[in-house]
Amino acid sequence: MSAKTALFVLEATPRIELGMEVLQTSALPLGYVAPISNPDSKIPSMQSQDFRDAMAKLAAGVVVVSARTPEGFRGLTASTLIAVSAEPPLVLVGLEHESLTRAAVVETRQFNVSVLTREQEFFAERFAGRAPAVDPGWNEVPHHIGTNGIPLIDDCAAWLECDVTQVHSAGDHDVCIGEVRVARVGKGNPLVLWDRTFWTLH
Repeated sequence: MSAKTALFVLEATPRIELGMEVLQTSALPLGYVAPISNPDSKIPSMQSQDFRDAMAKLAAGVVVVSARTPEGFRGLTASTLIAVSAEPPLVLVGLEHESLTRAAVVETRQFNVSVLTREQEFFAERFAGRAPAVDPGWNEVPHHIGTNGIPLIDDCAAWLECDVTQVHSAGDHDVCIGEVRVARVGKGNPLVLWDRTFWTLH
């Protein structure tokens, strides 16, 4: 193998089932609209679970989207973070309608993104509701405050600070487009979600 060739090996977390009912809601292809069934069609209608199972095969990075309200900080685990433009720098996140974080993002028109590393799986679980709830002050979450006053988790692979430019309703989610005002790179291998399992690169 030449010195220029990089070899990446995937390694799974020992805990196979995360409880993807929370995380996978953020992995849906945003803007998807199911076609109206044709009674004469010989193609069986797609079941929701089939859709979820198929989307679970799409590998994605894991992030925590955070916001701030007068009552405290909000945050949730998501696996939809898409770069949609380089000039201006724009990203897209999908936030479930019922989430408090979505409400805070839409109201304040700002959000931050912490790109999690392999060592931060516990934070992915906490912000997905699979571990003890995070208090409004994030007192048990190592963090720092961004230039926009919204928290960012310490020791992540990268951080983004964004202003919301557009919000579009799409099924049971809102699609939020954010213009990136600050982008910083950290250290560590990324936390990857694939087939309802956490993985990383080596």
